[in-house]
Amino acid sequence: MAHPLVLVTGASKGLGLAVADTLLRLGASVLAISRTRTPELEQLSKQNADSLFLRECDIADESTFRSELARIETTYGHLDALVLNAGTLDPLARLDSPRSTAEAWKAHFDVNLFSCVTALQATIPALRRSESGGKVIFVSSGAATGGVPGWAPYNASKAALNSLCRTLANEEPDITAVAVRPGKVDTAMQAEIRARGNTSMTQKDHASFIQVHQDGKLVKPEDAGYVIAALALRAPKELSGQFVSWDSKECEPFRRPA
Repeated sequence: MAHPLVLVTGASKGLGLAVADTLLRLGASVLAISRTRTPELEQLSKQNADSLFLRECDIADESTFRSELARIETTYGHLDALVLNAGTLDPLARLDSPRSTAEAWKAHFDVNLFSCVTALQATIPALRRSESGGKVIFVSSGAATGGVPGWAPYNASKAALNSLCRTLANEEPDITAVAVRPGKVDTAMQAEIRARGNTSMTQKDHASFIQVHQDGKLVKPEDAGYVIAALALRAPKELSGQFVSWDSKECEPFRRPA
């Protein structure tokens, strides 16, 4: 059987880059999709020229993204898993803010939700045929079950993502779908929250994010990324449709070795 091929969105930095790196270390081939190529992604590509394939694509552009996805099977012959990681926090604004426009919400959902729908519609047939059993890992958030003030689009899109995961699991018995809460990961999004969150979040909520950073308690991308990568390769059927935290008991078998 060929090395499993895993498509990772938002792979140029942070958690997505860590997922791609881990997948390569675990013996998978990776199709990394991102809007831009960072120096870190380019370096990873040089180190894994035969197993890391880079594609620049704006996943919020449905037509362009569909065209890219349509080429996967003809180019690589198979597809075994998706890691739907790309996401945005904008607009970081309260519901009554002038920035919280319908257009801003639509742009947010184009990235956080509708790109995932596009990816699924284009790849479900290939995932059904996967020799290892198709897997879809949705990178969700604790915001999916909360309601952080100032994060309305993000809260709503991640809740919708979890619902999409449950529906996929029910519709596709041959595909294992899992939504993962990666925790507060030390990425650019956390830096953005610390820098701009005070304009829309409560003082208490914003202070908690600053405190976690100051205390050195942010999750390392390679720790949450390892769990996500391992699930993409061998998530068990009993987890299909579930929303699990990267550090939960269910994910213990998929943690990075100490």
